[in-house]
Amino acid sequence: MLESHRHDSVLELRLARPPVNALDLGLLRALRAALEDAPRHGARGVVLAGQPGMFSGGLDVPALLQLDRRGIAELWREFFGACAALASSPIPVVAALTGHSPAGGAVLSIFCDYRVMARSTDAAKPFRIGLNEVQVGLVVPAPIQAGLRRLVGSYRAERLMVAGAMIDSEEALRIGFVDELAPVEVVLPRAHEWLAGLLALPPRAMGETRRIARADLAATFADTARLGVEEFVDGWFSEESQRVLQALVAKLKAK
Repeated sequence: MLESHRHDSVLELRLARPPVNALDLGLLRALRAALEDAPRHGARGVVLAGQPGMFSGGLDVPALLQLDRRGIAELWREFFGACAALASSPIPVVAALTGHSPAGGAVLSIFCDYRVMARSTDAAKPFRIGLNEVQVGLVVPAPIQAGLRRLVGSYRAERLMVAGAMIDSEEALRIGFVDELAPVEVVLPRAHEWLAGLLALPPRAMGETRRIARADLAATFADTARLGVEEFVDGWFSEESQRVLQALVAKLKAK
């Protein structure tokens, strides 16, 4: 579900929940715990990766459709918990986007320090990233909107989120959604290389400057009452969302 590999002072976490690393309660809990434990166990940085061709397919919609209101609320709180762990991490986290990163996969990357994304060798089948929640009948919550605005600017973020757009890796690089591209097999080594360069800087100066620079991200999750969990649950069980989500699952099963 979540593989952990230690490279000296760097912890590498690999999402490993086939076939698409879909995020369920167990994976989110494991990820949150690993991120929160990393600095306590001496890690100075984290690399978060997926599998070749797929970083994460986002939330496990078929499994979530089986949950009641309490289950959905618990899942969403844990998802926000994982985002908060990334946003407020006292050590830098690099996202090694080894392939497609829709919805929840894109969200996790947004709250990392840096994003290295895979460039497809097949121009007709590029890797894509985006917050496509609207296309599946869901609202993009305010904290996630704030994260994307921070990366690409307010107006561009609005256009992407309102349309539920999934953009290819080249476009993601051009607009600042990701920081660099690399061949699939080079994404993970390049993420480690970037992190090593950051960790080679004077640690106190780098760490305190980073803390100040990312204070806005941490503040986004500081007040749990403003995360909109109940609003999300209401939206999830709305007639529109259930109709679109059920249709999505039926389409996936038909493939």
